[in-house]
Amino acid sequence: MTYKESFIQFMVECGVLTFGEFTLKSGRIAPYFINCGNYKTGGQLRRLGEYYAACIHENNIPVETLFGPAYKGIPLAVAAATALSAKYDQDVFYCFDRKEAKDHGEGGMFVGKTLTDGEKVIIIDDVMTSGKALRESMPKLKSAANVDVTGMVITVDRQERGTGTMSAVQEVKQEFGVTVYPIVTMQDIIDAIRNDVVPGKEYLDAMLAYREQYGV
Repeated sequence: MTYKESFIQFMVECGVLTFGEFTLKSGRIAPYFINCGNYKTGGQLRRLGEYYAACIHENNIPVETLFGPAYKGIPLAVAAATALSAKYDQDVFYCFDRKEAKDHGEGGMFVGKTLTDGEKVIIIDDVMTSGKALRESMPKLKSAANVDVTGMVITVDRQERGTGTMSAVQEVKQEFGVTVYPIVTMQDIIDAIRNDVVPGKEYLDAMLAYREQYGV
């Protein structure tokens, strides 16, 4: 079993990936739903960090610091940094932003590593829907230092159109030149159902129809 198949199983076990009929924020009726808020335990977070680390390692993404956008990205960046050290002997820094700049103590917008010009940074987030997290993170990072954002790692690429003909992943690549690396894609999930890695064949036709209508 590949780490991608293992991750899809893990999402189902944690109740993060579910099948049925769900109305999304966009108004679309989807036959699946991804709720990363259902990762709730230390053991789940440890394993999640290992999948992020595997994606970074497999894609050979240059990195010195992992950045986790507040708030959801903070535990993800910490877990991924810990896993890179434990699994691959790759000791990287991490940092995250505050929602509001601190005007006392050490002050500033960031907690953790102080960013420097040329530093290779990977942004860590959960699921990209519109690209909002990256669009908000880039000016914050660039205001701190002229960092080199070498990529963004997310759990799932839904591979569906945003407001235009491109997906959010494709839009941020065009807008910022940043490659988004998903641990898995929607196509990986469909393949896992077909190959009996996870249950859900009764939803397969609906998933394929949804991909046909909204997919890229």
